[in-house]
Amino acid sequence: MTQRVELATVMDRFAVDGLVTEYAVAVDDGDWEAYRRLFAPDGRADYRSAGGIEGDADEVAGWLARSMELFPMRQHLIVNRQLRFGVLDQDSGDTARVRADYINPMRLAGQDGTSTAPDFVCGGRYVFRLVRTDLGWRLREVVVQEKWRRMPLPRQEPSAG
Repeated sequence: MTQRVELATVMDRFAVDGLVTEYAVAVDDGDWEAYRRLFAPDGRADYRSAGGIEGDADEVAGWLARSMELFPMRQHLIVNRQLRFGVLDQDSGDTARVRADYINPMRLAGQDGTSTAPDFVCGGRYVFRLVRTDLGWRLREVVVQEKWRRMPLPRQEPSAG
């Protein structure tokens, strides 16, 4: 590999990593316009394993906007990223695939709009498929593979006695 090719690969790795981070921040901040901009025109997302929908970026952004109203506090942590270039359509470098584990704590909204405890937490793996476009790297597909979740326990009243 030449230095130029190595530098381009490093720059692509940084750009792809940044896109995955932007994805998490857009969802956590509820910035659905930013979420939509992360996708290629034919981009799709699949949240069915987490009880959600599968569809194009606009459909999924709308569903997320409604669903996330239940959780005023969200914080994705995306770790253990495995990145491979040129994995779609036998391409030689203009596509990429990232597999990454996630943990996602969220705080449920209270009846008066304030946050309540305990937290709802889920974890699993994302599979991101990306394509290089004229605007840079974009998401072609996001698949959520939820592996576990911890739901809030019902509140128990103190015993009278």
